[in-house]
Amino acid sequence: MSLLPRALLLASACLAPALLPLAAEAQTRPRAPARAAPAAPEGVVQAIEVRGNQRIEADTIRSYMLLQPGDAFDAERLDRSLRTLFATGLFRDVQVRRDGGRVIVEVVENPIVNRVAFEGNRRISDDVLRGEVQLRPRSVFTTQAAQADRQRILELYARRGRFAAVVEPKIIELDQNRVDVVYEIREGEAALVARINFVGNQAYSDRRLREVISTREQAWYRLLSTSDQLDPERLAFDRELLRRFYLRNGYADVQVTGATAELAPDRTGFFVTFTLEEGPRYRVGEVELVSNLRNLDPAPFRRYLELRPGDWYDGDLVERTVQRLQDEANLRGFAFVEVQPRIQRDREARRVNLTFEMNEAPRVFVERIDIVGNTRTQDRVIRREFRVAEGDAFNAAQLRRSRDRIRDLGYFADVQMTTSPGSAPDRTVVTTTVTERATGEISLGGGYSTDAGFLADVGLRERNLLGTGIDARINGTLAQRRSQLDFSITDPYFLDRNLAAGIDLFYLQRNLLTIASYRERRAGFAVRIGYAFNERLRQSWTYSLINRQVFDVLPEASRFVQEQRGTTLLSQIGQTLSYDVRDSFIDPRRGYILRLGTDFAGLGGDVAYIRARVDGSYFVPLEWLMGSSEWVLSIGGSVGYLEPLFNRRDRIVDRFFLGGENLRGFRIGGAGPRDITTRDSLGGRFLWTQTTELRYPLPLPAELGLVGRAFVDVGSLTQSVKGPEVRDDATPRVGAGIGVSWRSPFGLINLDIAQALVKKPYDETQVFRFGFGTRF
Repeated sequence: MSLLPRALLLASACLAPALLPLAAEAQTRPRAPARAAPAAPEGVVQAIEVRGNQRIEADTIRSYMLLQPGDAFDAERLDRSLRTLFATGLFRDVQVRRDGGRVIVEVVENPIVNRVAFEGNRRISDDVLRGEVQLRPRSVFTTQAAQADRQRILELYARRGRFAAVVEPKIIELDQNRVDVVYEIREGEAALVARINFVGNQAYSDRRLREVISTREQAWYRLLSTSDQLDPERLAFDRELLRRFYLRNGYADVQVTGATAELAPDRTGFFVTFTLEEGPRYRVGEVELVSNLRNLDPAPFRRYLELRPGDWYDGDLVERTVQRLQDEANLRGFAFVEVQPRIQRDREARRVNLTFEMNEAPRVFVERIDIVGNTRTQDRVIRREFRVAEGDAFNAAQLRRSRDRIRDLGYFADVQMTTSPGSAPDRTVVTTTVTERATGEISLGGGYSTDAGFLADVGLRERNLLGTGIDARINGTLAQRRSQLDFSITDPYFLDRNLAAGIDLFYLQRNLLTIASYRERRAGFAVRIGYAFNERLRQSWTYSLINRQVFDVLPEASRFVQEQRGTTLLSQIGQTLSYDVRDSFIDPRRGYILRLGTDFAGLGGDVAYIRARVDGSYFVPLEWLMGSSEWVLSIGGSVGYLEPLFNRRDRIVDRFFLGGENLRGFRIGGAGPRDITTRDSLGGRFLWTQTTELRYPLPLPAELGLVGRAFVDVGSLTQSVKGPEVRDDATPRVGAGIGVSWRSPFGLINLDIAQALVKKPYDETQVFRFGFGTRF
């Protein structure tokens, strides 16, 4: 040891006894305040350990944690992590705790749904319920989702009037943390609408207003209808129907303030009450048209103002006028036009002054058209129905027309169009959302008609073949007096152009023994092509090659019929030009249609002729007179002429016949030229008919689908073969009567009772005419 360390040891030993009292005093004496130092951290997360997981990866669970290794422990962030894990819906239970430098996450995973089933449901099918619930096979089961599904099923039953329905979800646990979810359903009895009342109505009776709305009171004949079931959405729709009804009839201040449904104490029915404030009824005062656009003269547009001073105010007519003015301005090259109706009420005089202002609309262009929801139908099939293209000026009227054209295709259960801002303020994106539906049909039918007798029908049709829009079908009919087999295929946009092309193959056999003492057989094909000039004007061309055979001619048949025995080949080209401005193709109530058809035969074959026919119908709504849109007057007529060519004789199978469908009160072929010895109908070369028919509602509930008809038919057929036994009188024949049409759940049924008012002694009449057909 060196001298220096030894000296230090000796010094410390000598000083130690002296320092002990000083140290004790320091411990008992108060310490002087010292500078505050930063608090030491509680610790750092070293690892996150996950326990209890079976399907979900540990890293996935760690990704939901707000604390990660290396972070300082924070109780608040640890609690938020716990809530975040619960919010994922993946776990039935979660526990998070600290164990030294580790965070332990213990989870109990929610089970996986193996199967979803429904028991006890009869009124709503499994397919409908399965589409409404959230839980699906292979989805994560949660109690909240099961309860939400239960509530949704109850809502579905409530919309069908079954408010006493009970739904209980049952959980069947399986191995591997799987469960079967079974919804046990007790549907209960339907609580239908027992009574519909109106409060505040003075101008119209309760009975008249019940005809306006779509909700109906319960009745025995509504077994196949749901209109007597309480539906909150339908009630909201009924409020709008009432409002529009009053606006249409001059009540510009009308308000439908409420629509309530009260459940009866025995829960077997509902009492629905609509509350109205009608207000006064207004007539139209002054009607003005003002243009605030440069170079747009309002004078040519005044003829589109349908409202006249002194008329009752009509809110629907105002909307139609606005739309018509905008459309006509667009067609004249003014792409950005907005028509705004200004309504000024004079409540003392009960007059409404109308000013239609034509203003400049914002300049917006279509940047892009998106189509979503079509999994089967090709995009081009939908896009070709658009009346606007990408880059065109935005036109709301053309978009509505495009939507209607897409709906008319029949491929979609629903079509919705929405707009959203584009890449610039003057750009918009149009999104078309479609919901596809089945387009294939297999039909079996049976029925009876006066013309064909008892019949059976079978058909197969696909209206959207492979999503291309091609319509293909095959149909067969077997009847007492008519049998037919048809195959046709039609491409509405051949070569993606404005061309509708198709081909028909057919075989037809008709029994005309009771009319003209022969049978007829036809077999052949036709090639069709058509195009549209615009929305109203259309033309089609057809080439037909048909083998016709007249056979089984009765020995006692007319000599003119005997001459027709044998086979002829028809080679014919025809065209039809139509102009249609009806408001509906199926049930027209206003507008008219004109058709011009010509056929030329002689390009080969055994016959040569030119045949022309012009027909048209005009529909007049009588709501202004009768107070109901069901009153419609239709006036129609037709003229046809057949002229043989190249010194060839016309054939009986090419002539016109009068009676039956075109002249009620007479049998098919019952009027016109006839061999009075054999009573055979011989047909004619010049035909004209005229029909006036009034459609009116019957004093029965509208949902029965019964429509009454009163009609007068006039017609004449002449220019047939010549002979002493032939009676060919051009005197017009007249038939009149009444009829009923029923759009039943089984098909359309027509019953006519007609009387031949003007006829010849040799004409054959028919009082009852009945037609029945169905598809199921």
